[in-house]
Amino acid sequence: EVQLQASGGGLVQAGGSLRLSCAASGLTFGEHAIAWIRQAPGKEREGVSCISMYGNTYYADSAKGRFTISSDNAKNTVYLQMNSLRPEDTALYSCAAGGICDYIGMNYWGKGTLVTVSS
Repeated sequence: EVQLQASGGGLVQAGGSLRLSCAASGLTFGEHAIAWIRQAPGKEREGVSCISMYGNTYYADSAKGRFTISSDNAKNTVYLQMNSLRPEDTALYSCAAGGICDYIGMNYWGKGTLVTVSS
């Protein structure tokens, strides 16, 4: 059974930082793309960042220059380092796994972790 567990969310002031973790069991990260996807209250789901099975990284325009995705395949964990956080980054952040970084066709989803950025 594939399980993805996101953690690391919390309450932070604007300008602060958080590091989210996505730990997986039942699949091998090196064989899957891993994405971070967020959904804010009343808004549509948004792909934030993704790392392909080859190590290529992708970012939404809103995340470029502030967020960094990385993978520790030995720990089967993907991280999202989020710096210079803004109130508009407030959302439920979930990680998902799939074949490619298209955010939509991800095969496996985990429960999210809530990020709240206060102004």
